[in-house]
Amino acid sequence: MIYSRLRYTVASLIILMFPAQVCAVEFVTVGPRAMGMGGAGVAVTTDALATYWNPAGLAMTQTVDIRIQGGAQVIDRLGIADAIHDLEKFDTSDISQANQAKAQDIANRINRPGATVSLNGSAGLYVKGHLGEHAFGFNVSDVATGGGFILNPVQVSGTNITGAMALRLLEARQAAFSYAYAFSDKTFSIGVTGKIIQGASYNGRTALTGGTDVSVTDNFGKPTLSTAFGIDVGAIYRPSSWLRFGAVAKDINQPTFNASGGGELKLGPQVRGGMAINPYSSLTLTADVDATANKTFVPGVKSQVLSLGAEQTILSEFLSFRVGGFKNMKDANTPFTPTAGLGLRVYALRVDVGGGYDFREKGALVSGSLSLTF
Repeated sequence: MIYSRLRYTVASLIILMFPAQVCAVEFVTVGPRAMGMGGAGVAVTTDALATYWNPAGLAMTQTVDIRIQGGAQVIDRLGIADAIHDLEKFDTSDISQANQAKAQDIANRINRPGATVSLNGSAGLYVKGHLGEHAFGFNVSDVATGGGFILNPVQVSGTNITGAMALRLLEARQAAFSYAYAFSDKTFSIGVTGKIIQGASYNGRTALTGGTDVSVTDNFGKPTLSTAFGIDVGAIYRPSSWLRFGAVAKDINQPTFNASGGGELKLGPQVRGGMAINPYSSLTLTADVDATANKTFVPGVKSQVLSLGAEQTILSEFLSFRVGGFKNMKDANTPFTPTAGLGLRVYALRVDVGGGYDFREKGALVSGSLSLTF
């Protein structure tokens, strides 16, 4: 009876602690295992990366895990990266009619509605430990999300091409501490993460000029720094040995930072659910979906991702093969992006890599990690 009431209470908290209309910064795929499986990690992550994905996962296995990871993703919408590359190579000294027509074509491609770039990344140190059914974890990490979009439409005068692109970015530099507890022989677990977050907000711009290299990394500007406290809660329910359900609500207290250029930048709650099936012990099928339509730093683009993936291990996890894919259901300009990954285990040492590629828009993502698991 107590167990049933507790499960009901946790589920109610996840659903009711925030209004449905509040949006959040997009959910970043952290770690090569999740990345290789299409970005699904809420129900399957039980190593130290559960401090990010779902703190309840920490209590589902009794292991000590220490790992470092890093990864990044770039989404190029409507080929704006190719258009800017053509802009950089453009010969402004050629005043022929054909070259003037080429200048106008480059401007038209850059100015197309929806031609934008999104980027995100993460890196950090993650640690997990346990004491019986109690599990603990912490991480020192940086999760960044940002984007670029046309601020001043590109104009053409003869062979002179000029314009400007806006650059927006938020780094969440954080120290996170997690606790989780498992009930009824790991049928159910709950977890909570508290985060001290230093927000670094960037608001920059870069010139778009024909025949000139476009500098992005040097033009985000100086960050505006502020500090806030964040809270994540999560739960995992395992009704049988082959089936798991997970849910996580991140930043439920809506931490707020100073925005570069003035005003405030509030992180609304991110809510994601997941499911994992093990048809047999060495095969995992998993899926995640965002319950919230999350904000991005690109006007008019939101992120609500459906992720699907599979992992097959062989020789007692000596090798792990992963495939998957994801689709932003709120972004019609991006297709279903395939992903893949590989893991190698030698005793306690684990090396994992994962990535994906958008063959239509040429967006890419990549991640790697090194860990010791006992």
